Amino acid sequence: MVARYEHGEHHFEVLIDPYEAQRLKNGEEVDLEKALAIDEVFKDSKKGDRASDDIVKKVFHTNDVLAVAKQIVLEGEIQLTTDQRRKMTEEKRKQIVTYIAHNAINPLAKAPHPPQRIENAMEEARVHIDPFKSVEKQVKDVLDAIKVLIPIRIEKATIAVKLSAEQYGRVYRDITEFGQIKKEEWTGGGDWIGLVELPAGMQGEFLDRLGKKTHGDVQTRLVD
Repeated sequence: MVARYEHGEHHFEVLIDPYEAQRLKNGEEVDLEKALAIDEVFKDSKKGDRASDDIVKKVFHTNDVLAVAKQIVLEGEIQLTTDQRRKMTEEKRKQIVTYIAHNAINPLAKAPHPPQRIENAMEEARVHIDPFKSVEKQVKDVLDAIKVLIPIRIEKATIAVKLSAEQYGRVYRDITEFGQIKKEEWTGGGDWIGLVELPAGMQGEFLDRLGKKTHGDVQTRLVD
């Protein structure tokens, strides 16, 4: 994939993996040495014409290819093929659907929406997905578009959990993977009681995990 950057009359290009370019634009750490197809800065990559070292230094204040490539990706334009854009857009769409399914609920039924229902609503609302924009930055717009079709909102759920000392040791890691323990205490009888806050859409999966890990030896209650 070609990343392009214009500065006055000068034109610069680098060849970079599109997924790594996306991660870089999202603010993630990227190993540019591995992400670049070739450690060169071009003025025309199709022709194989390299940019002049002097001009690169004048514009970017360095001849370090990795530093220059990073600036080109962050400040320039990403040129995707039609197939690359389609695949990346579809992948981002799936990530957004998963995020919403985990974090949002139907406030009328107090239950999560199935991913397929969310996807169908996005399709009906003709939601535009930007393959280079992070999931978190697109969720609000997606929710605004689909909430006219289905009742939905982002919510947290708080679940009270009671476990024996034995079961606590077995599932503590699972609890912290799903959510945040807001309050906890040990009873005089040796049981652990905790209030766990987690994305509302994941409460079903959370309760199912606890039930399986403890073989049903757990008490839970949704706290309003």
